[in-house]
Amino acid sequence: MELTDREIAILDFERTPWEINGSKKSAIRERFGISPSRYYQIRDVLLDLPASLEYDPLLVRRLRKSRIKRRSIHYGIPQIHSPIR
Repeated sequence: MELTDREIAILDFERTPWEINGSKKSAIRERFGISPSRYYQIRDVLLDLPASLEYDPLLVRRLRKSRIKRRSIHYGIPQIHSPIR
């Protein structure tokens, strides 16, 4: 399965340093025409696709690690024993 142009655009968008360029939420609305919550739903599904890992392994692994940490904190589960993937 290959990535669509939109999926590639999302992965490329995730490389942008947001501390410098302003609000990521407004950039998501402007660039993709969707709400930030919908964007993150799409992005999280995208992170689990093997094609995404092939496209940019460093980015996908970094985002997966960040997702695990965020979910572990949210649910109060130590990361070492976290069943959340």
